[in-house]
Amino acid sequence: MENVLYSRILLKLSGETLNNASETGYDPESCRFVAERVKSLLDAGVEVAIVVGAGNLWRGAGAAGEMNRVDADKMGMLATTMNAITIKNYCNAIGIPVLLQCAIPTGGFLPVYDRENAIHALESGKLVVFAGGTGNPFFTTDTASVLRALETECDAVFKATKVDGIYSADPKKFPDAERYEELSYDEALDRRLKVMDASAFSLCRDHALPIVVFDFFTADLDRVLAGDTACGTIVR
Repeated sequence: MENVLYSRILLKLSGETLNNASETGYDPESCRFVAERVKSLLDAGVEVAIVVGAGNLWRGAGAAGEMNRVDADKMGMLATTMNAITIKNYCNAIGIPVLLQCAIPTGGFLPVYDRENAIHALESGKLVVFAGGTGNPFFTTDTASVLRALETECDAVFKATKVDGIYSADPKKFPDAERYEELSYDEALDRRLKVMDASAFSLCRDHALPIVVFDFFTADLDRVLAGDTACGTIVR
């Protein structure tokens, strides 16, 4: 594709993407859909890395009950490894080679994160999937996405959502919510827009890393890759 604005991206997927946010666990149709959308990005000539959340399996501190935050976050990081393995298998099934890496040692289940190996895999056309978050509690997978994007020299973070960009409020609850085509980092922070956490926004701002928020399920990916703000919001 001639008009691609981004040659290497970090795609942030929620765990719910793997089950269409209906139940916990996995939905095969949703998993196949994710693999096909990733293939479309790769077919456009874009190098793709993924950070996946774990909301389909574990909601972290919000589901911890009597558990302390550190242990709850550790469980969430472990849950992302299951999602990463799921993505690998569905992508392999349609011919996409995948390198998995994990921020935490898993005793041989997944290779430990290695920046140089990840960049080499991206350059060779492989999909790279990062699991385990940052490897530390108190940091979300949003922050992990920005960290890995910066480390692997990505051109942007693509935040996959179910709406066509960032709104002033939840457009499903507030039909008159304003949709933004473009925002600065400071505007996103000042308005407390909850698409990504403040740490992730701040890290992007400090390193001038664009964030593209788009509807993963319906957006024309060619137009999103071309920077069309009618198909998603750009924070830069």
